[in-house]
Amino acid sequence: MFENLNVSTDVVNQLSLVGAAAIIILTVFVVGKYIKQMKHDTSSGELTDENWDGIGEYKNPLPLGWAVSFFGTMVWAIWYWFAGYPLNAFSQIGQYNEEVSAYNTTFESKWANPDEDTLMGMGEGVYLVQCAPCHGIAGDGIEGKAAGFDKWGTAAGVLEVIEKGSKGLGYPMGEMPGGMASGDDAKAIAAYVAGGMAGEKPASFAACASCHGEDGKGLGGQSPDLTTYGTTAFVTDVLNRGKDGAIGMMPKFNDGRLTDIQKEAVGHYILSLGEK
Repeated sequence: MFENLNVSTDVVNQLSLVGAAAIIILTVFVVGKYIKQMKHDTSSGELTDENWDGIGEYKNPLPLGWAVSFFGTMVWAIWYWFAGYPLNAFSQIGQYNEEVSAYNTTFESKWANPDEDTLMGMGEGVYLVQCAPCHGIAGDGIEGKAAGFDKWGTAAGVLEVIEKGSKGLGYPMGEMPGGMASGDDAKAIAAYVAGGMAGEKPASFAACASCHGEDGKGLGGQSPDLTTYGTTAFVTDVLNRGKDGAIGMMPKFNDGRLTDIQKEAVGHYILSLGEK
């Protein structure tokens, strides 16, 4: 597998060999010099005012050799970074990122218009790998350790959020405390939000409007858009934002590990876990 490797023509290897030889030569010279000095030289010069347990420090100038070596190292580092091994040279990380980007582009093109069965199958696969370890295979939240999806997208799910509050999504308006409404007022809000905010707006929705806006759209990104609750768009927003939960931080999936169509598929699958 190394038959094509030619050390004599590989610039990086040449630099490594030259650097190693230079380090060995300098080490031998410096060590020899200081060993000789330790045998024959005696301390002299003016001491500083400070001392530590009777040990003082001389006001000697910076050794010329040390200063030259330090400055030379910086010059070499700058040259190596910008010229000796250019910034645009080959790297395995860069190649990996390019391959992932190309694959994702092909993936998105292939599944640009998936049918419902494809979305469900894709969503289940991603969910079982990325989500199930915390939320449970059945989406039950593993006995309250993480958010459960058995009620999500329904009026019961909204009512639970109103009662307990919502935390960890990182919106500018901050976290929503529990108990913003109760009784019939809370039920009316839950039914209104779960119903897509269609029909007559209940008077009790005023408790939500201060953060989510009268139209429920979140005041331009200051808080969650309630008009998307119970849809794949809401799931995608949570996936992109991540969430700080009781058992740790849910990662943000806006780093390329999931494509847009995969996020939509996860949303479809999560919706299928809720109450029918």
